Amino acid sequence: MTWFEGIILGLIQGLTEFLPVSSSGHLAIAKALFGLETTDLSFEIAVHAATVLSVLVVFWKDIVKLLQGLFKFKMNPETRYILLLIISMIPVFIVGVFFKDKVEALFGNGLTVVGCALLVTAILLAVSQFYKPKRKEINWWRALVIGCAQAVAVIPGLSRSGATIATGLITGAKREEITRFSFLMVLVPILGEAFLDLVGGGFAASSVGALPLILGFLAAFASGLFACKAMIALVKKASLGWFALYCAIVGILCIVLA
Repeated sequence: MTWFEGIILGLIQGLTEFLPVSSSGHLAIAKALFGLETTDLSFEIAVHAATVLSVLVVFWKDIVKLLQGLFKFKMNPETRYILLLIISMIPVFIVGVFFKDKVEALFGNGLTVVGCALLVTAILLAVSQFYKPKRKEINWWRALVIGCAQAVAVIPGLSRSGATIATGLITGAKREEITRFSFLMVLVPILGEAFLDLVGGGFAASSVGALPLILGFLAAFASGLFACKAMIALVKKASLGWFALYCAIVGILCIVLA
C-alpha cells in the first residue's frame, strides 16, 4: 500500500463510517479497485480507531456528562445510560474473544461477501423504514438486541451503524436516541481492539507499512470529524429508504463484479 492509497482509504473510512452504508464494505471495494491484498487487519483497525476518536471529539460534552453522573456512585440517568452501553457491548465482546479468527477470514473472501452483506443492510434499512412501532426509550433488552446487531455487523459489508440504527428502530427506539446510542456504543470495542493490536505488536508487524498507516489514520480522523458533524443530522432526518436503495445497488454490483 502506498501513502496515497492510505490517504484515499482513510478518507473513505471517515466519510462512510457515520452513514448506514458500511465503511468496511467500502474499504474492501476500494482495496479491490486498487488491487491491494493485505494479510492483516491493522489498517482497518487503525482507521476505525481514528473515526472513533472523532466521535470522542464531537461527543465530548455528552461523554463528560455521563462520566460525571457515573462518579456520583448512585443510580441516575447517566449511570443507567452507561449500563445500557455496557449491555450493548457484551455480544461484540463475545464475538471478539471467541470468533476473531473466523471474522478476520471473512475479510479475505473478496467482494461476494461484501455484496451479500450490503444486500442484508439494504433489507434491514428498508424494514425499519416501513415497520413503525410505538416509539419508546432504550431499555436493557433493546440495548442487548442492538448489541447483537453490532456483533453481527463485524461482517464486511454489513453496516454497523445501519444494522444498529435499523434494529433500534425496529424494536421501537426513537430515531434521535438510537443514532446517539449507536455512535457511543462503538467507542470501547474499537478503541479496545486498537489498544490490544498496539500492545500486541500488530501495528509494528503490519504488512501495510508505517507511513500508509499514519496517513490513513490522520485522513480518517479529519474526514470523520467532518462527517460526524455534518451527517448525524442527515441520518436522523433523512429517509433510510435512500440508503437502502444505495446499498442494494452497490451490493448487486459487487456480486456481479466478483
